[in-house]
Amino acid sequence: MTERKSVLLRLDPAVHDALARWASDELRSTNAQIEFLLRRALSDAGRMPGEAGRQRRQGRPRKDEK
Repeated sequence: MTERKSVLLRLDPAVHDALARWASDELRSTNAQIEFLLRRALSDAGRMPGEAGRQRRQGRPRKDEK
């Protein structure tokens, strides 16, 4: 697996709180929820790069996936 990129993202506190609640409802971290939404937006716009890896599964990785 390739190394994941880190990005500093500044958000309005109300937007962050809404994302965090939504992520909690979906049993995701806020970071995973943001990636999920960005991937969906890229796919819907026909801009998802073919070389993009799959999004990590929810929960802890299995021992054989580390």
